[in-house]
Amino acid sequence: MTATPTDCILIVDFGSQVTQLIARRVREAGVYCEIAPFQSAEAAFDRLAPSGLIFSGGPASIMDDGSPRAPQRFLEAGLPIMAICYGQQTLAHQLGGIVAPSTSREFGRAFIDVVADSALFDGLWKIGDTHQVWMSHGDRVEALPDGFSIVARSEGAPFAIATDEARRFYSMMFHPEVVHTPDGGKLIANFVRHVCGLGGDWTMGAFRAAKINEIRAQVGTGKVICGLSGGVDSSVAAVLIHEAIGDQLTCVYVDHGLMRAGESEQVVSLFRNHYNIPLVHVNAEALFLGGLAGVTDPEAKRKFIGKTFIEVFEEEARKIGGADFLAQGTLYPDVIESVSFTGGPSVTIKSHHNVGGLPERMNMKLVEPLRELFKDEVRVLGRELGLTEAFVGRHPFPGPGLAIRIPGEVTKERCDILRKADAIYLEEIRNAGLYDAIWQAFAVLLPVRTVGVMGDHRTYDSVCGLRAVTSVDGMTADVYPFDGAFLARVATRIVNEVAGINRVVYDYTSKPPGTIEWE
Repeated sequence: MTATPTDCILIVDFGSQVTQLIARRVREAGVYCEIAPFQSAEAAFDRLAPSGLIFSGGPASIMDDGSPRAPQRFLEAGLPIMAICYGQQTLAHQLGGIVAPSTSREFGRAFIDVVADSALFDGLWKIGDTHQVWMSHGDRVEALPDGFSIVARSEGAPFAIATDEARRFYSMMFHPEVVHTPDGGKLIANFVRHVCGLGGDWTMGAFRAAKINEIRAQVGTGKVICGLSGGVDSSVAAVLIHEAIGDQLTCVYVDHGLMRAGESEQVVSLFRNHYNIPLVHVNAEALFLGGLAGVTDPEAKRKFIGKTFIEVFEEEARKIGGADFLAQGTLYPDVIESVSFTGGPSVTIKSHHNVGGLPERMNMKLVEPLRELFKDEVRVLGRELGLTEAFVGRHPFPGPGLAIRIPGEVTKERCDILRKADAIYLEEIRNAGLYDAIWQAFAVLLPVRTVGVMGDHRTYDSVCGLRAVTSVDGMTADVYPFDGAFLARVATRIVNEVAGINRVVYDYTSKPPGTIEWE
C-alpha cells in the first residue's frame, strides 16, 4: 500500500495562480488529487490512472500562438472533466467550439443565473437560482461544441456554465476554487464525489498508515538524519518517521537564537521527553548573531542564516556519522511551485525553507514524507500523531526567525526586546480567545526611536509594530480588525513591561499590496 490512493483526481495546470486552491478543495472533499503542468500531464495520467480530470485556469489566450492545450487523449478517455476558465476555453476549442475576445470582460464578483439542471448541481442549485461567483477572464466561449448546452449564464459570460451531461464534461467561466465563489467548494465536491463516483474516504489516518509502510520500505535498515527548524512541518515529519523506524532516526536542532520566547525549550522537551526521539541540540546563537552583526539588508540576512544553518547541520551530521538519508519537511506547495506551467522555475523557494543543497553535498537520499500534503493537512496529521494543539496550531513562523522581524541590524539585545513584546502580544490574543481566528500575528521591532515620557523622565526608545492578519492560504491576507480597547491594552502592557520600547503602532496593510512579514 502506498500513500497515493487508487482513487484520485488529476488536475491539469495551465498556469493559474490559484491552481493549488483547486487541489485543496478536492482534498477537503476527502478525495486525493495531484497537480501536473499540462506538458507533463500525460506522464502523471499514466502513473495515477485518475478517475476524473480538472483543467485549471491560466494567463494565456487561446488565440495566442503556442498557447497550451490539454492532451487530446484526455478528451477521449471517457473520464469526467471539470474545466475552469482557460480550461473551459481550451476544452471548447479542442472539441470544435469557438473562443473569441470578450467585449464585456469580467474581473471580480459576478452573479450567474441557473437556467437548466445539471448533475453538478445535485442537492445544491436549482433552476431560477442566482449565485455569486468570482470571474477573471478576457476571452470567452462564443459557440459551444456539439453536445454542450448552457446551464448557467451571466451578463458578461453567456456560457458561464456549459455542460455535456452525456460525456460528463462540465465547463465554467468562473473560478469555483476561490473563497469569493461561496458555493465553489461544494460544486467541486459534487464533481469529484457524485459525478466521478469517488467515496471521499482519503483520510489522514489512512495516509499515516500507508506512509509508515512506505518509509520502512524506502529506508530499510538505513539511518536517517533530520534537520529540525522548530516549526510544524519538520517536527511532524520527524515524529512520523520515528513512528516508522524508531531509533534509526536522529534529529538535529540548530538553535540560531532567533526563535520566539520559549520555543527552543518546547522543541527540545517535545522530542527528548515526550517522544524519546534521539536529538542533538546545537546552541549556535553566538555564531549566528556574530555573523549578523552589521548586516541590514533583508536578503543578506536570509542568505547568511541559510548558509550557516547548512554548515552547522553538515558538521553535526559528520559527528553522528553513517546516515544514509536526509529527512525534510517538504510540502506539496514546495513541489508544485518549483515548476511553472511553461516548464521553468516559477518561484524561488527561499533557501531557509528547506535544507537546500545538502543531499548532493552529503551524498544522501531524501526522505520527504509530507511532500503530498498541504500545510493545513500537515496540521491534521500532527494531531493524528498526538502532537498537542498548542504545537500544531501555532501561527506560521519564518525560517530566519526574528531576524526578519527586526528591520536593520540584529543584535541579542534587540532579539530579547522583541521576544518579550511578542510574547505579551500573543498572550493577550490568546486571553481574548482570538488566536485561532487569526492566521498570523507577531510583533516587529522597528529601527526607529521616538521621544516618550515615563513618569518625570524623557525617553528615547524603539517603536514596536504589531501585525495580525486573516487568510485562507497565505496568498492573500486582510488585517485583523482588533477593537481599540484591545490594542490599547496590548500597547500599555508592552510599554510598561518591555524596557527599550516607548511607542506601539498597528499595521493595517492588507496583502497585497503589503506582504505578511515586514522583510
